[in-house]
Amino acid sequence: MILLTVHDIVKHYGPEPVLDGVTFDLRPGERASLVGPNGAGKTTLMQIIAGQSEPHSGSVVIHPSARIGYLEQQPEFPVGRTVWQEASSALDELLNLSKEAERIATAMATEQEPAARRKLEQQFDFIQHQLHRHDVYQADRRIEQILQGLGFGPASYHQPVDQLSGGQQNRLLLAKLLLADPDLLLLDEPSNHLDIDATEWLENYLTATDQAMLVVSHDRYFLDRVTNRTIELYQGTVESYPGNFTQYKRLKGERLEVQRKTFEKQQEEIARMEDFIRKNHYGVLATQAEDRRKKLERIERVPPPREIKSPAMSFPPAARSGDIVLRVEKLSKAYDRQLFKDLTFDVLRGEKWGILGPNGTGKTTLLRCILGQIPADSGRAVLGSQVKLGYFDQHLSSVPADAEVADAVRPDHKEFMIQARRDLLARFGITGDTVLQKVSSLSGGERNRTALAKLAALDVNVLMLDEPTNHLDLWARDALEKALKEFDGTVIFVSHDRYFLNQVADKLLIVQPDRFRVIEGNYDTYLHLVKQGFAQDARAGVAAEKKREATTASQVAQTKERESRRKRKFPYRKPADIEADIHVQEARQEELLLTFTQPDVLRDGERVKQIQTELSALEESLPKLYEHWEEALEMNQ
Repeated sequence: MILLTVHDIVKHYGPEPVLDGVTFDLRPGERASLVGPNGAGKTTLMQIIAGQSEPHSGSVVIHPSARIGYLEQQPEFPVGRTVWQEASSALDELLNLSKEAERIATAMATEQEPAARRKLEQQFDFIQHQLHRHDVYQADRRIEQILQGLGFGPASYHQPVDQLSGGQQNRLLLAKLLLADPDLLLLDEPSNHLDIDATEWLENYLTATDQAMLVVSHDRYFLDRVTNRTIELYQGTVESYPGNFTQYKRLKGERLEVQRKTFEKQQEEIARMEDFIRKNHYGVLATQAEDRRKKLERIERVPPPREIKSPAMSFPPAARSGDIVLRVEKLSKAYDRQLFKDLTFDVLRGEKWGILGPNGTGKTTLLRCILGQIPADSGRAVLGSQVKLGYFDQHLSSVPADAEVADAVRPDHKEFMIQARRDLLARFGITGDTVLQKVSSLSGGERNRTALAKLAALDVNVLMLDEPTNHLDLWARDALEKALKEFDGTVIFVSHDRYFLNQVADKLLIVQPDRFRVIEGNYDTYLHLVKQGFAQDARAGVAAEKKREATTASQVAQTKERESRRKRKFPYRKPADIEADIHVQEARQEELLLTFTQPDVLRDGERVKQIQTELSALEESLPKLYEHWEEALEMNQ
């Protein structure tokens, strides 16, 4: 059975097609992600499938018995309803079925004619199957389970919907979609506006269902946990890959390598033929040249590799700051409720701190208190000596909407020529005439990258980032991770992106209203500690305060000792990441050596040559990886 068939969809915006012959299908149980760079047309395709937009050509066919549900990015609710009433309305269709079952049961009790009674029994059995399948008899329990999973506590059930924030309205819309329990879910950025706890709940919920789904998301952990198929949309067409996002990246790399070799081989052959034709157009070989020209015209050209390239983001080398970059002592802030209390920690030069916690715990407020933009209720935050700080706020106010892009990245009081600004913006994926547009005309992803480019134009040694991955596609996130890992200054950032936290952070600050915790390590370390039950610890900050001075002195000494040994020869990477590369290359080396025991390989001179070339490359790269790993162990500890 095929739930959804998308056939040869074409959609234009202007002269160029956004979708140019998109074709695929979905079957029951398939949980497919739709991935591609910003602007590839993912939301457009979802709207066409949902029936909210018409293609210029092509068709969408949904199985007649299938119910489809679409999560829009801009919810609209009627005025006057409460959260509970609005959530319950998602079950109206199923509750009407329940009333129909009661009507049929009453009719069955009085029906005497056997054939009519059998027909009523069949109708009743079908409706009962639907009601049990969708758990309608436990409606209140389901509503409560889903609302609480998405962050709505009992106190919010009677809150008017029109008083909810935009993020809360998006979560309520998602709750309604899950309650409606369609056969096919179309989810466009479902984890937007969810904190980490709610996102993990949603992952568990979706993986436990048998629904088919098509998901657009930039959350790599979410894609890995939820999906079992990946559909790449790029340059108007799609390619399908089995497996989740990590498997897609591996298979995509292998496919790219084959495409690249095939393309390059044909280009070499074409170049040889063109050279022969050019040299022998006249003379004794003119006939052969003409034959080759005709052959060249008949050749079916291999397209270049279908590669989605990441921008080459980078931040300039950081001037040296003091050993202690930031000292926070007993910092507290409350509005109508406590956000955080008695926060105490030190950030040392070169560290990369990730800040995480549930929605509403004041993570952005904490950054603004540190910056002095808003006053704390008590305590203090003091920047260290020689600290030059650059701030990225999630509302992107650093790049004024009415400014041209090229002007928006120019720092105050600094000479910065237009070509240098163009070069900088190009590193962040902003090219061509886009640099002359108003910031207000940019997409969310383009505005984000413009704000990041402005940070890179500043002479700073501390980057403070509030949700820097917002609006970025998967490839831009990869580029930002790489740039921050290679940045030799200090980074303090707030993020809900668990993969980003895991890749960039070497320390985590976990913020909750009545406690905080500093963790040495990344998100994997945090998960390990959660499994060990640290979340039930009493306020960790009390013990931390007693030890802070001694610990900080020890850490500063260690930092100085590491720096005095030597400068880095290689870019910063975590030892575990390098180890993974070593294992991959060692396994490949063993695989290649084993092929030399196969007679059919030894008889193939070209194959032997290829193997020897690859082995030589591995013999050259492995020693460098070993050296990089040793340096990482020594200098990252």
